Amino acid sequence: MVLVNLGHTFNYETENLCRVFFPLEKIETVNEDKISDRKVLTEKKGNGISVKISFDNEEKFLSAICEDDADFELEIATLLFKGLTEITSYTPQWGLLTGVRPSKLMLGLIEEMGEEKAKKYFTEKLLVSDKKTALAMSVAECEEKIISRSHRNSFSLYISIPFCPTRCSYCSFVSHSIEKTKKLMAPYVENLIEEIKLTGEIAKDLGLRLETVYFGGGTPTTLTAEQLEKLLCAVEESFDLSTCFEYTVEAGRPDTVTREKLEVLKKKGVTRISINPQTFNDKVLENIGRKHTSEETLNAFHLAREVGFDNINMDLIAGLSGDTLESFSETLDIINKLDPENVTVHTLALKRSSTLAGDTTGLSSGRLANEMINLSHEKLSSDNYIPYYMYRQSKSLGNLENVGWCKKGKECAYNIFMMEECHTILSCGAGAVTKLKDPDSNVIERIFNFKYPYEYNDRLHELFDRKKRIKEFYSER
Repeated sequence: MVLVNLGHTFNYETENLCRVFFPLEKIETVNEDKISDRKVLTEKKGNGISVKISFDNEEKFLSAICEDDADFELEIATLLFKGLTEITSYTPQWGLLTGVRPSKLMLGLIEEMGEEKAKKYFTEKLLVSDKKTALAMSVAECEEKIISRSHRNSFSLYISIPFCPTRCSYCSFVSHSIEKTKKLMAPYVENLIEEIKLTGEIAKDLGLRLETVYFGGGTPTTLTAEQLEKLLCAVEESFDLSTCFEYTVEAGRPDTVTREKLEVLKKKGVTRISINPQTFNDKVLENIGRKHTSEETLNAFHLAREVGFDNINMDLIAGLSGDTLESFSETLDIINKLDPENVTVHTLALKRSSTLAGDTTGLSSGRLANEMINLSHEKLSSDNYIPYYMYRQSKSLGNLENVGWCKKGKECAYNIFMMEECHTILSCGAGAVTKLKDPDSNVIERIFNFKYPYEYNDRLHELFDRKKRIKEFYSER
């Protein structure tokens, strides 16, 4: 498909909106006219704007007058959305919104204009459905309570463990199967301990206050119990944990969960873990490259309860290859019986770096994914879960959202702090990104660690030099 933009340079915005309707299609964006059987042409001439959509033998043409250049981006997006909606007979529920953080936008609008006007802006200007507007408002209200717990000198700590038993077909994260990278794991742990120590010294020198710790990946429980304990001890020795009210370790792959590892986590003060089924349909698990069964997920969950964990998250994905609305509903019913404190429902995103991106056979449509997401809202709400956290990814089916649901009082504060960018996140490990937040403004600066474990192991001291920037950033405030 070709996207032609004439008389303006809003390439990024118009391309993202087209991708909402055509997530699997390659979009070529140009600023001069080009012949194609599948073409979207947007044009600005003076104060006139127009959109012409030509798909095979069908055409749509819309035009309008825009009196204020400041409104042009919104006006062209509105025309484009309406034209694509007409030609595809599909109405994306998030309207013109293609950004990652709709709840953050809602929070800002509420602060600026109040709840009623913010709601009206979402529905009338951004063409967001009533249901998604209500979701954004509900999440924003919950997030605001958690954000208020953050102090001027607060920060969270993220530890990256970029290893997994196998790589799932939908995965785009910097995670590596242990079959290929096992020899890197032992030196990686030793180097990570050194970075944790350095980061702890920096935080102490700056007088920063640690609120939450999050071990993510990858799958942290891919490590041995001994390696996990060494890392948890390093955190304990390097940081003042007296102000830390939440400590999460992802144990996402049930086939990595053992009693020994869970007991280490519990002993070292971890308060929250994830055990992620993605689905309780074994055929779908096989389709996506997960090497565990539904029974193993159940066993891992019950084992965690036996060890004493009373705050467990479980991830699900709507739109997986081979999943149906009926089997997705069955998965939600199993979740209801297990009664975890957190359930995160993701929409499948077709990321370029995932193996799934090159093989879309059998993928659920955006419409089916939307039905699954609606069903999750209905069932989880009736099971006394509340939506507390939300974000979106590019190329997600139906331009839909990922929502964290929790029992009252069991919100994952790290998720909110990280997504809403309300305080500094100091990060350690391969693929990790430190986010430095100015407490008096919206200024955010990022420090990127080396992406791959072999780079991280080989160039650790170069990374230490990068981390000098943390102190410089705070000295400039």
